[in-house]
Amino acid sequence: TIISGMGELHLEVYVERMKREFKAEVEVGAPQVAFRERITRMIEFDYTHKKQTGGSGQFGRIIGTMSPSEDGEYTFDSKVTGGNVPREYIPSVQKGFSQSLETGMLIGAPIDGLDVVLKDGAYHNVDSSDMAFQAAARGCFREYYMSGKPEVLEPLMTVSLEGPTEYQGDMVGTLLQRRGVLNGTVDEQGFVRIDADVPLAEMFGYATALRSVTQGKAEFTMEFNRYASAPRNVQEELVEKFRVEKEAKK
Repeated sequence: TIISGMGELHLEVYVERMKREFKAEVEVGAPQVAFRERITRMIEFDYTHKKQTGGSGQFGRIIGTMSPSEDGEYTFDSKVTGGNVPREYIPSVQKGFSQSLETGMLIGAPIDGLDVVLKDGAYHNVDSSDMAFQAAARGCFREYYMSGKPEVLEPLMTVSLEGPTEYQGDMVGTLLQRRGVLNGTVDEQGFVRIDADVPLAEMFGYATALRSVTQGKAEFTMEFNRYASAPRNVQEELVEKFRVEKEAKK
């Protein structure tokens, strides 16, 4: 079972509630970060799904482009003219691509948006069907996705620290050690507030670290900000981990 939350404390609350309210014996593994992935350049595709069995077969050809999404959303636009792909099959193509966004091929993470334009294609009077065009879209995605130079995205959190000014240097240090980017500081009457963007992957165990360097006199809040490209070394580690896990399942 997987439970999701905004951070370690949020997850700990869920676990304690399960123990207390449902009398459940809970064994908890290490928290996992909800990474995403996306392509970084436009892909031109021309894909044919063709399958022949004993009876009627399956046939669907689709031609178009896949592009990175600017806003992290999935959009689908059909510019097919002349009936090369009958209108009743267009929603099937759209659905096939939508289904493909659930699992990327770089690290197996969900896709952070995609803009698909269907420009042309072909069908067969007997062998074409909704199922065939859905399969064409899924097969097209699998075949062309890696040519779009996908990258890993990691969640960035907006972190705000508050504590005595005398600990400002140590507080800043805890953020910089975690790949944090400072957004500003405000110093008022002996207390300082520090705002920064920090990758969620670096925030596990942060409460303990902050207590340690400030003798428990500082506190922090954290909320999701946005997804951003992960550093190259982080991406390489995640890709290798995904590869090893896939090999182990064979």
